[in-house]
Amino acid sequence: MITRVNEEAHHAVYVRLRDHLDGLPGGYPATESGIELRILRRLFTPAEAGLAPHLTLLPEESRVIAHRAGLPVEETARKLETMAEKGLIFSIHRQGHAPQYQASQFAIGIWEWQLNKMDEGFIRDMEEYWPTFFDLDAWAKVPQVRTIPVNESLDYAPEVMSYEQAETLIGQHDRIAVAPCVCRQEQTLIGQGCDKPQETCLSFDGGADYYVRYRMGRYISREEAMDIIHLANEAGLVLQPSNSKKASFICACCGCCCGVLRNIKRHPQPATIVSTSFIAAFDEATCVGCGICIDRCQMEALEMVDGKASLNLDRCIGCGLCVSTCPTHALTLERKPNQEHPRLAPDMARTMIRLGQSRGYLKPVELVKMVVRSQADRLLSK
Repeated sequence: MITRVNEEAHHAVYVRLRDHLDGLPGGYPATESGIELRILRRLFTPAEAGLAPHLTLLPEESRVIAHRAGLPVEETARKLETMAEKGLIFSIHRQGHAPQYQASQFAIGIWEWQLNKMDEGFIRDMEEYWPTFFDLDAWAKVPQVRTIPVNESLDYAPEVMSYEQAETLIGQHDRIAVAPCVCRQEQTLIGQGCDKPQETCLSFDGGADYYVRYRMGRYISREEAMDIIHLANEAGLVLQPSNSKKASFICACCGCCCGVLRNIKRHPQPATIVSTSFIAAFDEATCVGCGICIDRCQMEALEMVDGKASLNLDRCIGCGLCVSTCPTHALTLERKPNQEHPRLAPDMARTMIRLGQSRGYLKPVELVKMVVRSQADRLLSK
């Protein structure tokens, strides 16, 4: 009887955690099979699962979270730091200040921070859960990433804005870290990976600090970051920064491993659900049928027909990979009409607020309540 009671209590803890994650911008939907709870059991101990819902999207000191959870401060501080190291929450460590912790959504967030921590059981569960988790209709409303052209294709793109250039995005930041791609690592572990470079994912400022602090990445210079951007073009990787004018990260993604691209690829018209200002244009008369672009396209927007390339604009996401290596310039980039341009928030924080609101959460009154509650707990915990 005691075992059954404990199991029921543990189940309730994980259900509460699931609902907490589902209330964050990226969501974490329930399933009939309960696969989402099995994933959480793999990641969180029951104690961690009980503590996580007391964190908010605001960074707070451990004493504030301990007060809210009704736990001793030292015990809470230890648990929070362990959870941050496990990639379950985000932490901020600034010299001269107490560490701060905040809730992390599942993806983009907890999933990416399972770098170097995955086993086959976890990957198997994730592969089962991805189609449910990745709601294409919800993604189309407020994508978490956008597509920008690879630098080598920009000579063939009109009116390129500063926030559409990797070099400018990188130049906005003082601290840059590179880490292996968690998606290619995942697929490699189950024997389905590709031969594209692994260490290609860039994060900036606080995100860079987090990756380095917990031994997932290493600091690099701006010049090294640009070398990775050029490598991405050579390897045929799509550049996907955060969906904001100031990027918090830039991923270099392949259509065979990337969780985002793999799911977008399932859609019959990927062009309609991505955030991008560009689309490819094709001049059949100058195409020599070399086929280079067919292998480069990660969305299968190009195929050979009667000895020449054929472009399906419904599948084009404007990455420019086909443009940068076309020997006759039969493929170029065009800017979409103004009404089709993505509406970009200044930074990722405001993108996440928009995402949460599109799902019915984080309405202005809820944001005010979150701030007021945090301030009250901060005062009461002194």
